[in-house]
Amino acid sequence: MSRNPLRDPNDRRLPAVAGPCGMVIFGVTGDLARKKLMPAVYDLANRGLLPPGFSLVGFARRDWEDQDFAQVVHDAVKEHARTEFREEVWDQLAEGVRFVPGNFDDDEAFDRLRQTIHELDELRGTRGNHAFYLSIPPRFFGDVIGKLKKHGLAEERPGTWRRVVIEKPFGHDLASARELNDVLSEVFPAESVFRIDHYLGKETVQNILAMRFANMMFEPLWNSNYVDHVQITMAEDIGIGGRAGYYDGIGAARDVIQNHLLQLLALTAMEEPTSFDARSLRIEKLKVLESVTLPRRLDRATARGQYAAGWAGGVKVPGYHEEPDIPADSRTETYAALRLEVDNRRWSGVPFYLRTGKRLGRRVTEVAIQFKRAPHLPFRREATETLGANALVVRVQPDEGVTLRFGSKVPGTHMEIRDVNMDFAYGGSFTEASPEAYERLILDVLLGEPPLFPRHEEVEQSWRILDPVMEHWAERGKPELYPAGTWGPASSDAMLARDGRAWRRP
Repeated sequence: MSRNPLRDPNDRRLPAVAGPCGMVIFGVTGDLARKKLMPAVYDLANRGLLPPGFSLVGFARRDWEDQDFAQVVHDAVKEHARTEFREEVWDQLAEGVRFVPGNFDDDEAFDRLRQTIHELDELRGTRGNHAFYLSIPPRFFGDVIGKLKKHGLAEERPGTWRRVVIEKPFGHDLASARELNDVLSEVFPAESVFRIDHYLGKETVQNILAMRFANMMFEPLWNSNYVDHVQITMAEDIGIGGRAGYYDGIGAARDVIQNHLLQLLALTAMEEPTSFDARSLRIEKLKVLESVTLPRRLDRATARGQYAAGWAGGVKVPGYHEEPDIPADSRTETYAALRLEVDNRRWSGVPFYLRTGKRLGRRVTEVAIQFKRAPHLPFRREATETLGANALVVRVQPDEGVTLRFGSKVPGTHMEIRDVNMDFAYGGSFTEASPEAYERLILDVLLGEPPLFPRHEEVEQSWRILDPVMEHWAERGKPELYPAGTWGPASSDAMLARDGRAWRRP
């Protein structure tokens, strides 16, 4: 006999339990569904955060029966779940697993989906509450949304809800983002549309807000009086792998800067919200994005590159043009860097440097607040020759934590000042394991709580910022090459050098 595992009353990380509901995943054969979504659903069930009658419906172009899909979910869970596999939890979850075969333009398949959902409402007690997760290429969003509307799957009866979840990219420029929003708004109200940015589900990203607004020591310094500049980095040491079909033509800026890095900028630069509900957070983030400006000379304030053959992790790796299915004349950038400013009183004159790239020196995502140097040092010049500026670094991944860099006296009889680090690591300070980002985000969808999801206004502002950069790059030649395993093209270093600054080497 299956049972629902009880939630630990002392677990305050994900304390809310979803009510009766189910989820439909379009694109269940993809890596995202297999490696992230299905394991996250199981982990939520394992922690008692899903209702006993929760249902999971897969929709894809496969000749599968329910039991075939259940086996796919089972294998994905056993390989990728964060929590321990327990048969009684799996047995209860498996009772609600269903599969609907079909194409995204197949009316008969959507009729079968409607019948399946109705049966689950009767058998599993899902009560008409269903989330549709579009884990599919953006070009199919319109087809699926249209079919959901045509077959009545998006209709909410009194006391029920229907929600839709979409993955990035949210368009490829401002015009397409607005078109996508028009398609969504015709079928689902704004509060029922959830745009997933998995970075916003990470504990360390949310810790930016906790660190700023729960501590008196940081906020008084969080402004142009004390901050020299901010660096936001998302570096990967891998290449594109098997994502050539998705990545080529999109590139680093659209793939990462438009969503992840601009959201990190907004969280770093925003004013204190009146509360941490979705509306208050959205208001403050949107104010920041609306205040972001680009310098007039984009040739001096941007950099782009493309990785060439080199060494990564002691292994010889090919260049971007040698990757499978990449055209020899591709101009897609695998490295992008921007210099932005936030035109408001708090941040006036403080540059925000954003960079992202593949085949860089190591995998790291961080936000580094670089403070101004002390206006006067009452020490001999040679005593501070190796002293740098103070810095506060929020490490988002992989070594989650916070580092504070400051000057300290070197032991000995002479007064010599040298940089030292004070380090906080999540793994060393908390015994609880952090929930995986998709656990938090999926649960928020089922609860109808959207604080971690960007609304269409934020998406459009992000494209407003990025579009001029993409147009500028389109008018120029090929991206500058940089050897794999290095930290990007020389033009990126020159961009900061012109300001008298340099990139951090994490």
